[in-house]
Amino acid sequence: MAVLRARIGQLVVDCADPGRLARFWAALLGGRAVVRDAAWAHVDPPGAARLAFQRVPEAKDAKNRLHLDLAVEDVPRARAAAVRRGAVPVGPTVTDAQGTFQVMRDPEGNEFCFVAATDG
Repeated sequence: MAVLRARIGQLVVDCADPGRLARFWAALLGGRAVVRDAAWAHVDPPGAARLAFQRVPEAKDAKNRLHLDLAVEDVPRARAAAVRRGAVPVGPTVTDAQGTFQVMRDPEGNEFCFVAATDG
């Protein structure tokens, strides 16, 4: 039997305002927000899969089943930059033997983390 080999072409986020989220994520990750219409937008961050946003009628009402971990050198600086763009921190910044991380929510409440690993 042949082995199926697939690659991630894009990650799609259900949301209420695709254009707003595409602009938010483009500001964090680089790339340009492309708003195709009121129901679909995307950003192609350099060196990463496309992040797309599609309008859905349902509101977000539970924790994400999947989230992005964004590798950064300076978690507090990344946190501050994201807050200026409309993100909200969830709890304090945590540092442990593995490194430092900060849980965040984007402008529609989707969770993501800034992560800085320790060298070693």
